[in-house]
Amino acid sequence: MAEFTGERVIPGQVDVDLLNEHLARYAFAARLARGKRVLDAGCGAGYGTAELAEAAVWAVGADVSAEAVDFARANYRQANLRFERASCAALPHRGGAFDLVTAFEVIEHLEDWRGFLLEARRVLAPGGQLIVSTPNKLYYTESRGPQGANPFHVHEFDFDEFRAALGSIFAHVCMFLENHVEGVTFQPFDAGHTVEVRVDAGDPAPGDSHFFVAVCAHRPQIGNPTFVYVPRAANVLRERERHIALLESELATKNEWLEELGREHQKLLTLFREQKEELERSNEWAGELNRELGERRARVAELQEELAREQENARKVAEGYAAKVAAVEAENREKTQWAVDTEARLGAEIGRQSEELSRAVEALHQREKELEERTAWALRLQEEASKLEALLGMYRASRWVRLGRKVGLGPAL
Repeated sequence: MAEFTGERVIPGQVDVDLLNEHLARYAFAARLARGKRVLDAGCGAGYGTAELAEAAVWAVGADVSAEAVDFARANYRQANLRFERASCAALPHRGGAFDLVTAFEVIEHLEDWRGFLLEARRVLAPGGQLIVSTPNKLYYTESRGPQGANPFHVHEFDFDEFRAALGSIFAHVCMFLENHVEGVTFQPFDAGHTVEVRVDAGDPAPGDSHFFVAVCAHRPQIGNPTFVYVPRAANVLRERERHIALLESELATKNEWLEELGREHQKLLTLFREQKEELERSNEWAGELNRELGERRARVAELQEELAREQENARKVAEGYAAKVAAVEAENREKTQWAVDTEARLGAEIGRQSEELSRAVEALHQREKELEERTAWALRLQEEASKLEALLGMYRASRWVRLGRKVGLGPAL
């Protein structure tokens, strides 16, 4: 389902006055559509094209929006009515195909609005007419107020510019001013067919008008009567009374809301004052912190200078230590070399002495062996001597020996 976005009118989704404003233009054009071939360029939702088809031989609604065309096809179906997707600046029809072309609230949406006017002239039959409308730039800008410019409008026209633009394409242009007017109707209760309308005379004021409507043709046109459209809406005054009652109800609700908002405002104001006082205290505390921070920064600067001096002294000491270490390392290298050389000499000397010691030990072992052998030999001799001594003792103790000695016989012992 199509939604109203402000770009095009969707019946049932817009204010009744806005819808009647658009329907009035189609009612105006329907008088010129009787028995004709009609093209509604920029047809939008299609409700106006269906209105034209009631009087036309056949009618075609064209719009560049696929969504709008689908909505029109789904909601408006008549034997002599069809809808198509097409650009107003490139209409897919042969020249002279239509007797009437309508373009209501379209031209201000087009970048190449002049190209559209040329296309409309091309597809019109020699006796055909173009009915085109656009909002008055001066009134429209004022009426939108704080809403600002319509984002869907590319170029808006004032009265003189609009008439000049149309006159540059078509030889004959009849200008009409469309306005919402105050009116009073006397409608018979019983069905009647005669309608009488009185419109008090007055000087037209293009600058104050709501919309401009132009009927353009290649040939001179006969007559340009005032047209009055009275929609089927109920009593306007009754509708306004209801609207005023609704507004009064909304106003009362808003007043209550404003009172509540006032109370909330007082609470917020009190809270704001408390927060302001707290902020002032915080600012004082922050000021004190800033002063302390300044002092500490000054102290940090002093410490940094002192540290720099200490680092310079340490660097010099380190350089002295480095020189001393280098000297000690050189001395250690000399001593290490001396130790290596001494170790080599001692190693050679110890090797030689070890060899001599080995020979001495071997000789000692040999002497110990010989001593052990001689000791064993001496022990044997001692043992033999002991035996001999024992034998000798026995021999001496023998009475025969003592007797022989007394007589001078036997060996002398």
